[in-house]
Amino acid sequence: MITGELKSKVDQVWNAFWSGGISNPLEVIEQITYLLFIRRLDELQTMAENKANRTGKPVEGAIFTGPDDERRWKNFRQVGPNEMFTIVATEVFPFLQTLGGEGSTYSTHMKDARFTIPNAGLLTRVVDMLAEIPMVDRDTNGDLYEYMLGKIASAGQNGQFRTPRHIIQLMVEMMAPTAKDDICDPACGTAGFLVGASEYLRRDHPELLLDAESNRHFHHSMFHGYDFDGTMLRIGSMNMLLHGIEAPDIRYRDSLSDGASGDAELYSLILANPPFAGSLDYESTAKDLQQIVKTKKTELLFLALFLRLLKIGGRAAVIVPDGVLFGSSKAHKELRRTLVENQKLDGVVKLPSGVFKPYAGVSTAILMFTKTGVGGTDNVWFYELTADGWSLDDKRGPLLSDDKLGVRPTSPLNDGDHAKNNLPDALKRWRGRDEEERSDERTAQSFCVPKADIAAHGYDLSLNRYKEVVHKEVEHRAPLEIIADLEALEGDIQQGLAELKAALR
Repeated sequence: MITGELKSKVDQVWNAFWSGGISNPLEVIEQITYLLFIRRLDELQTMAENKANRTGKPVEGAIFTGPDDERRWKNFRQVGPNEMFTIVATEVFPFLQTLGGEGSTYSTHMKDARFTIPNAGLLTRVVDMLAEIPMVDRDTNGDLYEYMLGKIASAGQNGQFRTPRHIIQLMVEMMAPTAKDDICDPACGTAGFLVGASEYLRRDHPELLLDAESNRHFHHSMFHGYDFDGTMLRIGSMNMLLHGIEAPDIRYRDSLSDGASGDAELYSLILANPPFAGSLDYESTAKDLQQIVKTKKTELLFLALFLRLLKIGGRAAVIVPDGVLFGSSKAHKELRRTLVENQKLDGVVKLPSGVFKPYAGVSTAILMFTKTGVGGTDNVWFYELTADGWSLDDKRGPLLSDDKLGVRPTSPLNDGDHAKNNLPDALKRWRGRDEEERSDERTAQSFCVPKADIAAHGYDLSLNRYKEVVHKEVEHRAPLEIIADLEALEGDIQQGLAELKAALR
């Protein structure tokens, strides 16, 4: 957790950007990202120099010309504001743009770096703030960046790039990544799902970092993300770096246009919240995806992409708009039929419509499935998530104390707390879906539906199609009995009024 003091400093710098004419939160984060990257390069060279001093050998993989290179973080932050501004603008950023051929995912995405901080005073404040952050502390680094990314949520049209962290955590916990997984998000944005998976593995499988082969896989070949927005690639890469992932595969790709033929059946786990941008032209859509589902709807094409990318036995947890669950077009029905009959559809979690406020009020759900190629759906588990711990209005403020929020609260929840935070209950019921959940009535918050029932309803996957409403028993009485009761009640009222009048005289 970052301290309130550090949050305050971030807020002050943020306000300085706004007053300096940079009002786009993505641009603010991007400028901070560049400076964090140049600091990271300086630290890498310092470590290489220390190693060279110990071994008496030349510096391996030198990034800068030497200890006195003015482009190094530790050097330019020691000079005056105006000189610093000149060095960063005319030396550091042109240098960043030349790093694209170095092979690192970070350097590749820095080749288009633009320096837009408007004046020396603001640059000095940003550098001073970043200099106070202990970069050796992975938790602090990650939390700081998450705090800054959280500001995107209030940025209007930019908010679509961020899925609420607690929803990501729920999906990660449900999928329970393992040390051998190859994890992909084909619409990664700020890499929130990949970061969530990495943090889960560090906490639940710390042994993977102790084994040389597993450690190398974790840092170099486990995490894969695609995006076609250069800013998102830079921000996502830095988010991974600050969460301690040395070399994730974060790269440019228009997933729906380029198709998945090159990466077919490469991944064992997909976690994603793809954009629901509407429709694409047939001509611009990958032909291999059209073979799975012939449509122009992006939400359906992304599901087809996920099926193409997954290995046999691979699993996915992805967010889709409600229309995917009950849409009546031929493409909608065929894709749902494919998930149920040809793959293994595991579960559907209906999310409250306010989850993505303030920038979107669309109703969504989480689909969870396993690629088998030969079917395997027996029962589909449904859960109605009515509360995620935060208000469902535009403010999205917490409804409970910090110790009762999230998927793994540190304090137990009572019935009243559960009414405000369903996440722990959803996870518990998901884990019991093959046992006690099978016997739950369809009036409960979660229940299982046999495949045959789903097929009989045209593969409709909307929870309300199968949920049963509890009807209270109504007492039926003869009309004359009711009239007699009303007459007796009228007599009591008249007597009461007479007594009241007598008391007032």
